[in-house]
Amino acid sequence: MVTSALALAQPDYDRKAELRAFDETKAGVKGLVDAGITEVPRIFHLPSPENLNTQQPELTLPTIGLQGIDEDPIRRKDVIEKMKDALESWGFFQLVNHGIPINILEDMKKGVMDFHEQDSEVKKQWYTRDSTSRVLYYSNFDLCTSSVTNWRDTFYCTMAPNPPQPHELPPPCREILLEYSRHVMKLGICLFGLISEAIGLDPNHLVDIGCADGHGRSF
Repeated sequence: MVTSALALAQPDYDRKAELRAFDETKAGVKGLVDAGITEVPRIFHLPSPENLNTQQPELTLPTIGLQGIDEDPIRRKDVIEKMKDALESWGFFQLVNHGIPINILEDMKKGVMDFHEQDSEVKKQWYTRDSTSRVLYYSNFDLCTSSVTNWRDTFYCTMAPNPPQPHELPPPCREILLEYSRHVMKLGICLFGLISEAIGLDPNHLVDIGCADGHGRSF
């Protein structure tokens, strides 16, 4: 939602106070929706329409499929070349056919949805801004420092190198989060090997220097 700078500068608008009040509810934007609000609170308004760029160019992101890379040396070489080009030209790429089963992805999405659909009083036990916690639930990590507040809530887990104990994870996504993270870690190690080769290094280089030691998931 866009509003004018003048509206946000009204004498009765204390943004810091409203941000603090919102955060203290520990209910996030889902709590606002559940409360039946009829207007978007001012903390979520964009400062001015000048910040909106409606003339975005159409871009085609590099997409790389990993199927067959372990059985076909020619296919693996082709993937590495595509990855090298994507890293040099874009700095990132989209993965397809990455090997994580569809049922795992769907169950993970359902688990996350089930977490966010819990009663606010239940979710409050995980609401924190303590970055040392291995399980966090919050709305906007930069809530008190950003000039714009995003309409989103986030559930975050540190899964490596010191993952939470199963009982520390929310029940709606406990089992699937552990299973999904195992697949993501395996895929990550594979990617680090491919990237190492793409930039002319030993396949194990990035893993050997610790790039695969940490693993966190945001939902």
